[in-house]
Amino acid sequence: MALEAVNYQRQQDGEEYEELEQIRRYEDFTTIDWIQESTAERNRRIREERARLACRGPRGEITPAWIWSQFRRLLSAGESGFVITLVGVIIGINAALISIVTKWLSDIKMGYCADGWWLNQQFCCWEIDSDEEFCPSWHPWSTLTPARWLLYVIFAGIFAFVAAHLVRTMAKYAAGSGISEIKCILAGFVMQGFLSFATLGIKSITLPLVIASGLSVGKEGPSVHMACCVGAVVANWFQKFSRSQGKMREVITAASAAGVAVAFGSPIGGVLFSIEEMNHMFRIKTMWRSFVCALVATFTLSVMNPFRTGKLVLFQVTYSRSWHFFEIIFWVILGIFGGLYGAFVVKFNVQVAAFRRKHLENHGVAEAVTLAVLTAMVGYFNRFLRIDMTEMMSILFRECEGGGDYNQLCQQSVQWSMVNSLLLATIIRMGFLIISYGSKVPAGIFVPSMAIGATFGRMVGIIVKAIYLTNQQSGIFSSCDPDLPCITPGTYALLGAAAALSGVMRITVTVVVIMFELTGALTYILPTMIVILVTKAVGDFIGARGIAEETIRFNGYPILEQDDHSLDVAVSEVMKKDLTVLYASGMQVRDVEQILSSTDVKGFPIVASKSSRVLSGYIGRPELRYVLDRAQHMGDITLETECCFDRQGSEDQDDYVLSNVASGSALGAEEEVAAELLETTASNDVLKLWPWVNQTPLTVPMRLPLEIVMQLFKRMGPRVILVEERGRLTGLVTVKDVLRFNAAAQDSGSYRQWDSGEFEEILEVAWNWLAGVAETAVERWRNVLRLR
Repeated sequence: MALEAVNYQRQQDGEEYEELEQIRRYEDFTTIDWIQESTAERNRRIREERARLACRGPRGEITPAWIWSQFRRLLSAGESGFVITLVGVIIGINAALISIVTKWLSDIKMGYCADGWWLNQQFCCWEIDSDEEFCPSWHPWSTLTPARWLLYVIFAGIFAFVAAHLVRTMAKYAAGSGISEIKCILAGFVMQGFLSFATLGIKSITLPLVIASGLSVGKEGPSVHMACCVGAVVANWFQKFSRSQGKMREVITAASAAGVAVAFGSPIGGVLFSIEEMNHMFRIKTMWRSFVCALVATFTLSVMNPFRTGKLVLFQVTYSRSWHFFEIIFWVILGIFGGLYGAFVVKFNVQVAAFRRKHLENHGVAEAVTLAVLTAMVGYFNRFLRIDMTEMMSILFRECEGGGDYNQLCQQSVQWSMVNSLLLATIIRMGFLIISYGSKVPAGIFVPSMAIGATFGRMVGIIVKAIYLTNQQSGIFSSCDPDLPCITPGTYALLGAAAALSGVMRITVTVVVIMFELTGALTYILPTMIVILVTKAVGDFIGARGIAEETIRFNGYPILEQDDHSLDVAVSEVMKKDLTVLYASGMQVRDVEQILSSTDVKGFPIVASKSSRVLSGYIGRPELRYVLDRAQHMGDITLETECCFDRQGSEDQDDYVLSNVASGSALGAEEEVAAELLETTASNDVLKLWPWVNQTPLTVPMRLPLEIVMQLFKRMGPRVILVEERGRLTGLVTVKDVLRFNAAAQDSGSYRQWDSGEFEEILEVAWNWLAGVAETAVERWRNVLRLR
């Protein structure tokens, strides 16, 4: 009898399962109940184990069916490794192709290769050893500077227009960085389409265009988004991952590590990034998968060797000299700059986002083109803004010896004009980054921040070198060898880049490891740690948040961060008290249908009766809707059929089906069990709904501090927590309720930065100044014409 029952269960897979998955699929912009997901996974394992045991003979002997089940079990065990490896390979290939296309598009703005239009400047001039040597194969578009400038601006506008138009018309989720949204998805927030194949394709096409347009945005954040898209798309090909939200997010976490790994050529840094920044609850198994995925992706990128230099990224560098203890003073300056930079950029970028939402919501293409044209018009005349940011960092990071003297960067005779150029590049790029990050194109903040820190750091390094050269006999420089260069300005650029990245993202250990893997120099780990320590201290003192956390708060995503707290408040002050409830008995199908049609809540607490508020359980809306629709379709119930939400003490077949399996929406009528349950629980007399009722929902007493409830949400991940008093239902609380209460309880000044008021005032001042300059210029031209 047991064997027949199991075989019958397996025969019901197919149409029933597909329909159920459509019903039970999490709705867009809702949160996943991780407790239900864990219970569903447990039920699935129990059913699979029972099915394997049923394959043995009557006396436990081995049968062909049992051998086949063990073979399938072995394949299932290796499936995870295969998926992670496949994801890593695709991420590496995609990153290599994007790097090649980006470099070609960036160079095409300046000229073309006579030997082949498909060659970028590096490959066109492959036999030229120095950047200063003339390359006969590379032809600028014009010999006239105004013409070259005009073509440079036109190319920038065209690239930005194509990218913004594709994003607007084909994949709206391809805009932006994506890191904030992925953090929310990994925490349980559902955003259907955000990790789709369409998003992956459009972002892969438009990202090189955006970078080549010269916008002050980077590709590292979007690289993480694209890697997570690859993980989600590949994992959905396999039922083991597509039906489990938990396993799916393990793959996405591993993919995020691979995205950072290929962006920086830093596999260990990618793993640490996924731990420090992306995931709330990180398990050892997930870390191992992240390591494998990052390793495979980096190895694939290395095999493809997109730059034909052996480097995974353009700004990899090595240093041959060590540092001196007196330089710690100047490293502290870089750390202070990083902390202040992060707070400044986050504050004003959020204000720009508020301005964009208020005034530019429907003008994404025009905004992107305008920003690209303005950036190109201004940046063309600065030697550090004109070239690609990754190429610029590779120049600034180098030692002066061995090809590092780009455009007289290391010449003492022009050091102060170089300082002015670097300072202008820092200020201008910072301004353009603030207004460009968040526009309706793929846009990251990693590399622009590193570029800003690199220009500032190189400026500090040149100043320190100048101080040394004019005061070599000072005691502070006594540790310097007079026969060797004492100061290496390139290391200051590297440390400034680390400080700026840490300041804007508020990550620490990850930055240290990434910088180590970029340089391969153990000697500069300690300087990097000192700079990051000072940056974090300054950010903590100011109370700054990372750009990803602030974006999450600005967009109102229902995610509790680890540092969210709420002291001296009981959960009774936050909970919803006016609830729509169901009664364990005495309700008819008509009553339940009326409640479903008149409400839009995601679930219903169940109490004993109208006169008693004793809590009996909780049932989700999707499960209730599914059972009613399927039962009515089968023709076993009418509107007058009684609904029973209490488990009956019967010994019939449904007890066998549900033995050792937890009830609730996690069981919810999942897979082949659904049809059999309906056949045994639906009749004209009564519709037994108790198998779909969570009879042990998570409950807390009214006087429990809200702080503990927040910890339950963070660590266990329930969608809803019921509040009871001595067994009687008094309310319920969700993450949104907690966030809403915290937002209302916060001082209004903490959220004032979300208002675009200060930014609008700056725009008004700038507009008035430009209007005054234009009016003065027109008046002077009139006077000139009158004199003639």
